[in-house]
Amino acid sequence: MPTQIFPLCTAFAVHQRIAAGTYPAVAEALADQALPAGSFLVFDDATGRQVDYPWPAGYAPQQPAQAHIDDEPPATPSVGRPKLGVVAREVTLLPRHWEWLGQQRGGASAAIRRLVDEARTGQDGADKARQAKEASYRFMSAIGGNLPGFEDASRALFAQDQADFSSKIAHWPPDVRSYLAWLSRNAFCS
Repeated sequence: MPTQIFPLCTAFAVHQRIAAGTYPAVAEALADQALPAGSFLVFDDATGRQVDYPWPAGYAPQQPAQAHIDDEPPATPSVGRPKLGVVAREVTLLPRHWEWLGQQRGGASAAIRRLVDEARTGQDGADKARQAKEASYRFMSAIGGNLPGFEDASRALFAQDQADFSSKIAHWPPDVRSYLAWLSRNAFCS
């Protein structure tokens, strides 16, 4: 049975962490604390983005229901291979690109899939570092934009200078510093 991963978030009141966990768990914790609106910020743990609370309709991921699988094929035939998760989209290429793709093993679609897979695996570390920097910066900007050394910490983050980054945020509030260290854990690897 596959493991289900639930989106996580963390809430801060000023610079203190007040709740963390799944969206429903954080919503429950915030409701229990009865804090006035606008007195706290909630951040998505995967992206560092600030999210609105109360969640907009359909925003907060709930525990998924058991999937229902039809054993019968759809009444009308569909194009493509939906059971494999294939999604058709438009790709615009020059004639020389189409010519080259047409000569590849398996045709154009197979060649494009192989090229994308190769690029994804080759750039995995750089992509993780970029995403970690972006998430860290989003969080820093929202919660720590007025903290001393913010600009210098931002420069150190994007310069991939982990020692300087750590020293620039060393005097920041402990909860902000620890969450930022967690968000930036992959920012300095590439």
